[in-house]
Amino acid sequence: MILQNDLFLRAARGENVERVPIWLMRQAGRILPEYRAVREKAGSFIKLATTPELAAEVTIQPVDILGVDAAIIFSDILVVPEAMGLPYEMAEQRGPVFPQTVRNRQELDRIKVANAESDLAYVLDAIKIVKKELNGRVPLIGFAGAPFTIFCYMTEGKGSKTFSVAKKLLYTDPAFSHALLQKITDSTIDYLKAQIRAGADLVQIFDSWAGILSPDQYRTFSLPYIKQICDALAETTGVPVTVFAKGAFFARQEIGQLSCSVVGLDWNMDAAESRQLIPDKTLQGNLDPCVLYADYGQIKAEVTKMLQTFGTQRYIANLGHGVYPDTDPQKVKFFIETVKEFTA
Repeated sequence: MILQNDLFLRAARGENVERVPIWLMRQAGRILPEYRAVREKAGSFIKLATTPELAAEVTIQPVDILGVDAAIIFSDILVVPEAMGLPYEMAEQRGPVFPQTVRNRQELDRIKVANAESDLAYVLDAIKIVKKELNGRVPLIGFAGAPFTIFCYMTEGKGSKTFSVAKKLLYTDPAFSHALLQKITDSTIDYLKAQIRAGADLVQIFDSWAGILSPDQYRTFSLPYIKQICDALAETTGVPVTVFAKGAFFARQEIGQLSCSVVGLDWNMDAAESRQLIPDKTLQGNLDPCVLYADYGQIKAEVTKMLQTFGTQRYIANLGHGVYPDTDPQKVKFFIETVKEFTA
């Protein structure tokens, strides 16, 4: 299918673009009243994420309402551990909770390497519906959590500021930790390949908890597994890959050497320094989501400064993390329009 708007993909591949493309992490979500209406109809977050027609509907909403240059499939990184045999619940005000955890070899033996086609068919079906309904308007992004980030939830059982249970296992039982990380990696490779077969035009790997590791630990327990995923996709799919490792400012150069096309940056990662460390990749990011609480004049000034620093080529505009749920949708739309109107 020929894309009517391929700016995002061309920028990802390092090709020249007429203007900077933009999309937002968590663009399909609580900032939009239209999303909240569908969420209410679904009855729960998990029901929404596992019903292909509804997931497709909220995936497309930001394209129609906000005018972003790419859609991202509405799902959750925690569908992978569930497909491996570790179901989760989404508790109001608390976030994801795993009734069972994996903390030793015996528990590890009870979980499997997921088969995406059978265990995650609802995500693949949603991708197929979105591709059909978008009809080539914009590309579709697929995604998965990085193995270490998934490891955190599977061992901790819930969100945490420190993930001390997960980190404790890295020190006290590294053999178990590597074995679990490998199972997650194998599941993730199969899942992302299946997303690409279903129609994803680019896939992003979210290492949301990268920043809790020391540089040495990151090189031991995260980077090698992300490398496996990038290498496997590069060898077999040819589809661009984005790696977004929040908080891993110390690993930017090494991430830039992976078989990926795009490196996502959070707002603590300086644009000019990142360009120097990662000269041969497209960069993505990295506006502080809190900028969108400011008045329109300040938003325009901050966005313009960001664009002037990154430049218009080999760059995809985005936030440095997901848009916050209490952000005014009109401010989000203004951010997008400011990027679209920018000329160097």
